[in-house]
Amino acid sequence: MKMIKNMVMLAALTMTAPLAAETTDTANAAPATTVAEIAAGVCAGCHSADGNSVIPMNPILAGQHAEYITKQLIDFKATESAPAKRNSPIMSSMVAALSPEDMKQLGDYYAQQKTTPSQVTVDDDKLIELGKLLYHGGSLANGVPACASCHGPNGSGIPPRYPAIAGQHAEYTLTQLNLFSAGDRANDKNVMQQVITRLNGYEKRAVSAYISTMR
Repeated sequence: MKMIKNMVMLAALTMTAPLAAETTDTANAAPATTVAEIAAGVCAGCHSADGNSVIPMNPILAGQHAEYITKQLIDFKATESAPAKRNSPIMSSMVAALSPEDMKQLGDYYAQQKTTPSQVTVDDDKLIELGKLLYHGGSLANGVPACASCHGPNGSGIPPRYPAIAGQHAEYTLTQLNLFSAGDRANDKNVMQQVITRLNGYEKRAVSAYISTMR
């Protein structure tokens, strides 16, 4: 009887050992990465931790519509069956390890941050004035609709499809307009391409400059 009792106790200890080990491992495991940690680590080098990029070639993300940011992150990511919808080797590498939930949370995170508009000044009043005319009135001669019709009179955009653009860096905006014009960016069903191809280089610079001054 004593032998049987000892065997039962041994079996019980053997069964509880993995549970104890699992509990210890769970307690010692590193906490899950938060969206703020992703923003401060992966994203901060180009966009700053709060999304207010100080680098003119990189977009300001703070205050942008959450759905729009999430869509762009998804479009940057290639899958086993399809290439990325938006071409950027740098961003593709940045989003490679992000899950769909990470992307959604990043969209929500940046949408909640307060926007600091571009501080890069454009010292060309004539350029800015032309940009203002094009933004609010378009160009009847070239069949160009007003930018305000999609992005709003104050540049706040219309979520989820049309982003907020007020105060965005002129250099970044101009780069994107050129990419749309050349067809190198087409993740918006070619809506922008149909518009931008009707503007010349000076007009694109003008619109970009004016957008950077919008508050």
